[in-house]
Amino acid sequence: MTSVPSTSIYGFGEHEHPSFKHDMNYVRYGMFARDQSPVALSNLYGVHPFYMCIEKDFNAHGVLLLNSNAQDVTLSPSPSLTFRTIGGILDFYMFLGPTPENVIQQYTEAIGRPFMPPYWSLGFQLSRWGYNSIDVLEKTVERLRQYDIPHDVQYGDIDYMERQLDFTYDKANFAGLPEYIQKLKNDGMHYVIILDPFLTKDEPQGTYRPYELGQELGIWVNNSDGITPAVGKAWPPGDSVYPDYTNPKTAEWWIQMCMEFKNILDYDGIWIDMNEPSNFQNGQQPGCEENHLNYPPYVPDITGGLLAEKTLCPNSKTYLGYHYDTHSLFGWSQAIPTFYASQNATGKRAFVLSRSTFVGSGKYTGHWLGDNFSRWRDMHMSIIGMLEFNLFGIPYIGADICGFNEETTYELCLRWMQLGAFYPFSRNHNAIGMKVY
Repeated sequence: MTSVPSTSIYGFGEHEHPSFKHDMNYVRYGMFARDQSPVALSNLYGVHPFYMCIEKDFNAHGVLLLNSNAQDVTLSPSPSLTFRTIGGILDFYMFLGPTPENVIQQYTEAIGRPFMPPYWSLGFQLSRWGYNSIDVLEKTVERLRQYDIPHDVQYGDIDYMERQLDFTYDKANFAGLPEYIQKLKNDGMHYVIILDPFLTKDEPQGTYRPYELGQELGIWVNNSDGITPAVGKAWPPGDSVYPDYTNPKTAEWWIQMCMEFKNILDYDGIWIDMNEPSNFQNGQQPGCEENHLNYPPYVPDITGGLLAEKTLCPNSKTYLGYHYDTHSLFGWSQAIPTFYASQNATGKRAFVLSRSTFVGSGKYTGHWLGDNFSRWRDMHMSIIGMLEFNLFGIPYIGADICGFNEETTYELCLRWMQLGAFYPFSRNHNAIGMKVY
């Protein structure tokens, strides 16, 4: 517990809350990476245990608790802060300012300066989960051209893949995609692909090289025995295994896979999703053992109150140790090799967009504010989220314009497009089955 010189506290993430300045009336924030659409006070995709305090004399200071374990912080009106974590060490860093600008300069000097995004990535970007065919994609792009809407970047979500398998494309519904990407590039546009962090283990032998090479290298997150791969369920058919990006061999494998795929689809950037890591079950098969790692005596104030909810069991083993300690590092550890894969494959400035982030992620990736909703409040919240991620050293930031979940309206989408023109990362993206304006 620590007293603070004023109630003007900013930072802590990743959460959704109604004002940039925090409410100090005994509000508690849990921090533990989670596949969670933004809702008030829930712990979301990233972990940033950093805050800045504007003091009564308008000087400022910042404090980082460099800790990746599940944790929470309580803000009290005295004014004070109470940190609670269930692992690691109490590794505090102080940034003395004295101005807010100085604090963030000092913070990014410590954690890594933000990457320089490619010039083309500052333009308008369009995405959708659920184009479902190349014909729909082509007609969508043509409509923008017909109405003279500036369109710099086109995305491929998981529907471009063959049965949601990384490093494939659907040769039936997206026949001719490599040629179409070249056509877009010839017209001055760029194309970004999505990749998920999990791979199916259940394709017929000899038919899915990414898994087979990974199996040969032994690069998966393992069960508590440190030998057998942790098996969960995600988008691909069958069951999935999870690459352990803290393992140097995994980084080499991932870069190799991304570079080989560049010869099939001539992409310009890589969007990495679901990397909290997300699992459609609570823990891997056949469930989490009863022990103090999986069910600790105290669980911080996280959504669901279960460390394994929508992810892997805490006693899973990674190269760096237990998943209990490294869970919130997953997105950060995947972003680093993805940055070098993008850079090596394109020979140009890397473009990486990651859903899960941690302290220092901004050196390698940008971020979007996740699976938001088509509501006026979400448009408002996006401004707060962008300001916060600038504090976290991730200035390449934006929200899904017009909202991702639920159906937007003409007026909401119009106003959001106007606001979104000022987002550093300006992308309209919505969910499968939702109405398109």
